Amino acid sequence: MNLPLSLSGQTQTRKAEHLRICLDEDVQFSQTTNGLERYRFIHCCLPEINRDEIDLGTQFLGKSLSYPLLISSMTGGTEFAGTINRRLAEVAQHYNMAMGVGSQRVALEKPQVATTFAVRSLAPDILLFANLGAVQLNYKYGLDECRRVVDALQADALILHLNPLQECIQSRGDTKFRGLLDKIEKLCSKLPVPVIAKEVGNGISAAMAKKLIDAGISAIDVAGAGGTSWAKVESERAENSLQRRLGMTFANWGLPTAECITSVREIAPEIPLIASGGLRHGLDVAKAIALGADLAGLALPFLQAAAESETVLYELVEVLIAEMTTVLFCTGTANLAEFKHSQVLQRV
Repeated sequence: MNLPLSLSGQTQTRKAEHLRICLDEDVQFSQTTNGLERYRFIHCCLPEINRDEIDLGTQFLGKSLSYPLLISSMTGGTEFAGTINRRLAEVAQHYNMAMGVGSQRVALEKPQVATTFAVRSLAPDILLFANLGAVQLNYKYGLDECRRVVDALQADALILHLNPLQECIQSRGDTKFRGLLDKIEKLCSKLPVPVIAKEVGNGISAAMAKKLIDAGISAIDVAGAGGTSWAKVESERAENSLQRRLGMTFANWGLPTAECITSVREIAPEIPLIASGGLRHGLDVAKAIALGADLAGLALPFLQAAAESETVLYELVEVLIAEMTTVLFCTGTANLAEFKHSQVLQRV
């Protein structure tokens, strides 16, 4: 698909601005939390296990992972974004974690930036997710474009991200969502890899999850409220007062992550489920897993660490692992399978 240079340039500029704003501005939810603070673990004073025996390994979409961690989809399309993605891929390979890249629309519009997403050579063994905006299926994208981004990345699955609020506030946002579910269903039936439905920080309800699963979606990433507010991000980029006002009005819009996890898991006990949205440390990860998620996705903590240095990034992962291990040890559970069925989390 050949698009006007002006459009590809706009997309690339937007990518750069998103990175800068997320790193430099206060664009976190200020009133809505991820909801995980409403839960606490039942402490076990006599674990009857050795800490060094604890196993955090798991499986997702048929692939074995050493930890239930996903480096959530963030970026690509600029030189700096390429550096971030390469650092993230190397740490994902080292620790055998899952990773997603940011929307690859810019690589379809401007093929010369595809290398900023190309991390498979650095991470040959990881569970790797390609990424496109679902709404682009209403803007002349189809099976061919989805195959191209999957093939370019040598990805194990495709994330279709859902971002109606962001598109409402974004300059020249794509807001034609009518008929999208049918197109998602057709794509799921023809694409040779699993398709994951993901919000971008406003959450997926149980009712919407059911519709998506019925359409053939293989996994859900709830991406609930409580972390980065993309309404705030787009407000920072606003070209006029109306956009700026919209962004601030809806800065705290969305379903908290914890609420999304429990409600989706209730109606879909077996669907592979990713929890993301405001997770900031290993205790959040452990709570999300205990509530029913299979993987926990973090974005901002990984972005901040990767932007600083490879050393800081590795230190972050070591901290996350230590925090998760401590939770299992202090709840007397030896592995994730046991942990998920142990009823060690209570609402407060």
